[in-house]
Amino acid sequence: MAKPVIITCAPTGGIHTPTMSPHLPVTPTEIATAAIEAAEAGASIIHLHARDPETGKPDHRPETFMQFLPVIKQSTNAVINVSTGGGLGMTMEQRLLAATTASPEMASLNMGSMNFGIFPMLEKYSDWKHDWEKPFLEMTKDFIFPNTFRTIEYALKELGEGHGTKFEFECYDLGHLYNVAWFVNKGLIKPPFFIQMVFGILGGAGADLDNLMHMHNIADKLFGDSYEWSVLAAGRHQMPFATQSAMLGGNLRVGLEDSLYIGPKQLAKSNAEQVTKIRSIIENLGLAIATPDEARERLALKGGGMVKF
Repeated sequence: MAKPVIITCAPTGGIHTPTMSPHLPVTPTEIATAAIEAAEAGASIIHLHARDPETGKPDHRPETFMQFLPVIKQSTNAVINVSTGGGLGMTMEQRLLAATTASPEMASLNMGSMNFGIFPMLEKYSDWKHDWEKPFLEMTKDFIFPNTFRTIEYALKELGEGHGTKFEFECYDLGHLYNVAWFVNKGLIKPPFFIQMVFGILGGAGADLDNLMHMHNIADKLFGDSYEWSVLAAGRHQMPFATQSAMLGGNLRVGLEDSLYIGPKQLAKSNAEQVTKIRSIIENLGLAIATPDEARERLALKGGGMVKF
């Protein structure tokens, strides 16, 4: 029997800007509502970023996170995953601050430095709601998203060992899997662990199904039965890649962080709309979706009662 599919939903992220969609959650209330609706639709893990409620700019401040984390926890049984990706340009200390304050069950962790080019989105828009948006995209033409071995080790020790938080290890390319393997061999990552394979970001692995198959095969060789794996793909590739992952026995991530759309040229009106769509696809394939508690058991999480919010 195939294992139930773990659906992660990432409601807002730190890449898209308010100009790009009126449905992108920005305020704490909007983020909480989006997360709760996504959980009700079938997401068992909610991957969370914060935004400045006035401007929509990515926000690392714990006090912003604390305006929505308790609301989500009180309203759902979903696993709450606090991003340490933050916003492009933040230091690792800034990126970890919300997670070390909240001590969540899960946190994301990017597993290698990379060019992270979102500047091509400049071509799609001319009028911007906020002054920060255009320069934010422009700067990624000369930007490396830093995740060195030193900073990854710092996160694993500070947050993992210090708080019992498990990670969504985000792997944007083949070498990132080998970085995970290095930390596994050093004993800093212990099974079961959760690999999130990311496709379609300029600077990382392209959204080609051959890349998905190859990364999956290499991960199996490196990790055997020690890991759970999931897939996300940016933009129009979101649903096809999520579907392919489910068909291969993997898990998946959707949400407005990764794609603003529900169909060709059709903006998604909510995160729940994307979760509902992929849930329907999964169930039509004869598969089941995992409950939050099933996800907790498979990922050996510490439980919602052990967080600090």
